[in-house]
Amino acid sequence: MRTHRVAVVQTGSRLFDTPATLQRMEQRVDEASEQGARLIVFPEAYIGGYPKGLDFGARVGSRSAAGRDDFLRYWQSAIDVPGPEVVRMGEMARRAQAWLVVGAIERDGTTLYCTALFFGPDGTLAARRRKLMPTASERLIWGMGDGSTLPVIDAPPFGKVGAAICWENYMPALRMSMYDKGIGIWCAPTVDDRDTWQSTARHIACEGRCFVLSACQYLTRADCPDHYDCIQGNAPETMLIRGGSVIVDPLGKVLAGPVYDREAVLTAEIDLDDIVRGKFDLDTAGHYTRPDIFELRVDARARRAVSLECDAGDGEPEDGGPGTETTQ
Repeated sequence: MRTHRVAVVQTGSRLFDTPATLQRMEQRVDEASEQGARLIVFPEAYIGGYPKGLDFGARVGSRSAAGRDDFLRYWQSAIDVPGPEVVRMGEMARRAQAWLVVGAIERDGTTLYCTALFFGPDGTLAARRRKLMPTASERLIWGMGDGSTLPVIDAPPFGKVGAAICWENYMPALRMSMYDKGIGIWCAPTVDDRDTWQSTARHIACEGRCFVLSACQYLTRADCPDHYDCIQGNAPETMLIRGGSVIVDPLGKVLAGPVYDREAVLTAEIDLDDIVRGKFDLDTAGHYTRPDIFELRVDARARRAVSLECDAGDGEPEDGGPGTETTQ
């Protein structure tokens, strides 16, 4: 059977309250599952939150004490991978018997990453995807991922599934690397609620001849704590992120959405054979390439600032022994 139901969830975090966000996520997973969805996509930075409107007290050449406190609260809201929150999300996937793709703020030591987590229907963490290029002020609060977390995974019965986070979708080289991996379902967790995002989703669907499942947050000031001093204002009904989630087929036809100004679970029945039908006349990693003219090189190695090397057979250095430190 090549026809399956998928869902994108348009909802917002409870900023600086990860337990409450997980509780909301559990309800939305159950709702999508009850509608028959077996692949469910949540927005960018859903677990841990997208702190829209905060400046973290940063100016060129200076940072404020209050901004450092904001970052501390944000760091405390992030999650470790693996960690207890990951286990809980895996249990949601297992109970729903569905693949989950979830945007999260990942804590690695004292650095934060904007991450997409992939869970299998058995509840296991199948893959982790760190955002390569935080946009504008995001670079102040998030680190950059490397080429080791660019997965396109086998997700039966859906085939090849991958994700690009928000404005990564505007990176042509990244898109080409995903097409070359045979991606058939392109997940696009985002917080971009502009009208232009719809043309982005449809363009990628047409260019890659893939289904695009874009989940955007819907967030109001009421979902933020009292001490949240965002530039948009403090009235509870103030809109911070208005949504725009959408599902698009490989020829650019909108199957569900976009929806604005409310929470929603959007579902659609997709026919995976439409991927092959679409590539009849456009396969951007196959017959529609010109490798004699253009070439893309992708470095998929993990990058660390410090690696520890030991003499062959020595294992860990003993008593401050001959282990050496090298930098990359």
